Amino acid sequence: MPSMPFPRGPITARSAHSLVRACAPAPLLLLAAGSPALAAAGQPDFQYVGRDDRVHGLTAPEGCVEARGGGARGVTNNTSGTAYLYPRPGCAGTPVEVLRPGAGGQITPYFDSVRFDVTTTAQRP
Repeated sequence: MPSMPFPRGPITARSAHSLVRACAPAPLLLLAAGSPALAAAGQPDFQYVGRDDRVHGLTAPEGCVEARGGGARGVTNNTSGTAYLYPRPGCAGTPVEVLRPGAGGQITPYFDSVRFDVTTTAQRP
């Protein structure tokens, strides 16, 4: 019989924690799989995995928004406009990343606020 990729026996708190750590990039994959169609189906328009390892979501964001716990793990912009990610609260300083509608990825080193450039579909080229 071929060897099993996972250990046999009960999952303990320690092994469950190890499994969660091993699967930590999974939220990024879930975020990267997002699309504007998913946002229309009740999903947040802007999502990110924070430094607290939680998925945060914003629906119909406008202007400058604080990104509590904004991290470098994964971001998806399914808004109709461009998102400018800033390293400090209040959208201060130079953006560390600019995400066009439908874009996503990892942001290095992190961000603490996001300014949304609201563009309606009628205004898009």
